[in-house]
Amino acid sequence: MIYVFQIIVLIFSAIIHEYMHGWMAYRLGDSTAKDAGRLTFNPFAHLDWFGSFLLPLIMVVSNMPFVFGWAKPVPYNPYNLKDKKYGEAKVALAGPLGNLIVAIFFGLFLRLVPLSSLTFVFLISTIITINLILMIFNLIPIPPLDGSKILAAFLPAKARQKYLSLERYGFIFILLFIMLAGDLIVPAVEFLYKIIVVF
Repeated sequence: MIYVFQIIVLIFSAIIHEYMHGWMAYRLGDSTAKDAGRLTFNPFAHLDWFGSFLLPLIMVVSNMPFVFGWAKPVPYNPYNLKDKKYGEAKVALAGPLGNLIVAIFFGLFLRLVPLSSLTFVFLISTIITINLILMIFNLIPIPPLDGSKILAAFLPAKARQKYLSLERYGFIFILLFIMLAGDLIVPAVEFLYKIIVVF
């Protein structure tokens, strides 16, 4: 049952992540996501069969140290953004920021609301942990993850073009990272969890 809860939390957290990308793009002058019907919390507009269901299920069954997944990326047109220099970085940052806001909200809930049920505490902790995982993972500067878009905004034009061209190999790099260095995410998540919930 907890596996089902984890996947449900992951799906809705990924939806919030993608919604925030579209919301920021809209705030910066691009209505692509809105026009495509993606500026919504309706899960059916965002679900990706592999990233939202199959991959998380495989990770749960394989007892991976964390569960990760994604929703369909929200489309946006960078040429419509008012901020030509940092607009794409702002759109990229908005997704992880959305997950951080969710984690802080539920962290404050754990801090301020007296809970007698350990099961309920565990479920809230799961929501916080999954959102921190999504935030940290997406900030890794591997194209096409959000971290790459943020870093690219600060690179010279030629270096930026070469760097972002690695996106075609992105899925391979991401899988390699999960297999070889995925454990590095765990201490970062634990550190942030303590700051939000404990300290």
